[in-house]
Amino acid sequence: MLNFKPGFYMRSYLNAGAFLALIFVLILVVVPAKAAVEIQDVTSEKGIKAWLVEDHSLPIVTFQFSFKSGSAQDPEGKEGIANLMTGLFDEGAGDLDSDAFQTKMEELGAEMSFRTNSDEISGQVRMLAENSDEVLELVRLAVTAPRFDTGPVERIRGQIAVGIRSDERDPRKQGYLKLSEALYGDHPYAHPDEGTLESLAAISPEDLKAFHARVFARSNLTIGVVGDIDAERLASVLDEVFGELPAEAGLEPVESIEPNLGQELRVDYPLPQATLQLVYPGVERDDPAFFSAYLLNQILGGGVFSSRLFEEVREKRGLAYGASSYLHSRDHAQTLAIQTATRAEQAGETLSVIQDVIAGLRDEGPTQKELDTAKTYVIGSYAINNLDSSTAIARTLVGLQQDDLGIDYIERRADLINAVTLDDVKDAAKRLLSQKPALLVIGPAEQAQNGG
Repeated sequence: MLNFKPGFYMRSYLNAGAFLALIFVLILVVVPAKAAVEIQDVTSEKGIKAWLVEDHSLPIVTFQFSFKSGSAQDPEGKEGIANLMTGLFDEGAGDLDSDAFQTKMEELGAEMSFRTNSDEISGQVRMLAENSDEVLELVRLAVTAPRFDTGPVERIRGQIAVGIRSDERDPRKQGYLKLSEALYGDHPYAHPDEGTLESLAAISPEDLKAFHARVFARSNLTIGVVGDIDAERLASVLDEVFGELPAEAGLEPVESIEPNLGQELRVDYPLPQATLQLVYPGVERDDPAFFSAYLLNQILGGGVFSSRLFEEVREKRGLAYGASSYLHSRDHAQTLAIQTATRAEQAGETLSVIQDVIAGLRDEGPTQKELDTAKTYVIGSYAINNLDSSTAIARTLVGLQQDDLGIDYIERRADLINAVTLDDVKDAAKRLLSQKPALLVIGPAEQAQNGG
């Protein structure tokens, strides 16, 4: 889950006037105009590595960094500590209390945000190049010397608690939680990133300091940088900002888990709509068949308007506004999930149609035309989805490193996709769609019946 403060998950500091606002708009336009992304591998004297895309067309620098840890590292009984911690990095660090820290960021016209999910805690900062020394000093303090003062801790804890109470009244949120618990049992993936009211209340400032010291280190740090900075300057910056972190993180081992499929779960609630979610096995990112599964998902429901689910559920029968599928590749579990929402009285029919689509792909596979269309889309959309801004590029640099895809991956990606054959995708369909899925139905009792 994204770390949040009510109404937003990113605190922005934009007090540098119309010029800075214009710069941030322009960067979304100018960066994508580049035909190629040249990535440099930078290593500091202390051995801290980063990938850099140098761009001097605008005086902006964007840092994206990630610590492999996340809510899967939350101690038992203190679930939610990673999420709470990410809400506090801009609430005071070093000698600066919350007000002083935020005032300084505002004066410098910088953006800083942090977020967490089950597998990582990530941060991002964007700044004017001319202010980078001062902004990066604030980042250093936030990352290496957060204060976790009692006042801010209680305030952010209270804000998260409001969200948890809201989720308790949301049948869909409760259904997804019930599904996670059924799929993962006592594995860390079963608990929500924000924890529970009880576990959240049990977290002290001392707990936060200990957790930070354990999970923030150079050994589990990945960095991507885009903008008006060269490799020599970046190498020194890496040591300045991150060099004081411990060399090694004290992470607890997290076991990989096969989700417990084949279950049927219901959340009975008098809603006019029923939500359906089916969960099948997934595929690891380093599996040789990953792109076969990726293209299968595109054909199934990832392509939205061109997918079989959209065609059969929405276009032919008008049973829902949409039906989609997605691959969810976590560090320790992988799934392929299908989701839709329909009128409660049509839930059984909708489920039956979805199951027919699944059976058709499993038994016969896609057509060559479907595969060609999927390839064209996933190749062409990559730049739009991953390289359309400095923020997106920096995030992509981090992801490529974490997945160990190689610095030339962007150049090789189209060839990897084009190498997938129709038989490869048929094999992926049989592999992923043959097992009985987990089924979640949220809505009025007994509206959705298994379609066979």
